[in-house]
Amino acid sequence: MRDILVGVSGASGMPLAVCLLRCLAAMPAVRVHCVVSHGAQAVLRAECGSGPELLTAHASQSYDADNLGAGPSSGSWWRRGASPAAMILVPCSMGTLGAIASGATRNLVHRAADVALKERLPLVLVTRESPLSSIHLRNMLTVSEAGAVIMPFSPGFYLNPQTLDDMLLHMCGRILDQVPLPHTLGRWPG
Repeated sequence: MRDILVGVSGASGMPLAVCLLRCLAAMPAVRVHCVVSHGAQAVLRAECGSGPELLTAHASQSYDADNLGAGPSSGSWWRRGASPAAMILVPCSMGTLGAIASGATRNLVHRAADVALKERLPLVLVTRESPLSSIHLRNMLTVSEAGAVIMPFSPGFYLNPQTLDDMLLHMCGRILDQVPLPHTLGRWPG
């Protein structure tokens, strides 16, 4: 089993977080963990009309964002299985990005990302903001240099998506490529 921690912060893009968690939960060799920040809960209500259970229902284990003593805040948790764990932060707000870039962890989403970096394990930040300030860009460079993958939520149109779900699934496939996890979601055919 491969442990994948999905962190959800308070940025727009909750349908992508739901789609990714569904995809991960359908993978038999993956054990899904989830932590939802307080900001994410507010955005989730606004975008999906639901509470955190919409996300945590797809996880085998969920953690309270205020619990800095939870497993993912320790490096040993990340290496307990046959394959090291990975973290995907989707969506990643600019505030969360800034906390990770500065090492100023205030909740479990921040701390888990910080631990993934220090342990040199896969960390994918699916950022959501536009336009970007030079502060955002510097923070992205800082976490990229520390080992994270920055993946702005930029849907592709080369697969000729017909629905929002088509676009979300394609983005999920691109995210899974970064962890990496095998999948059958759309790829460029050329």
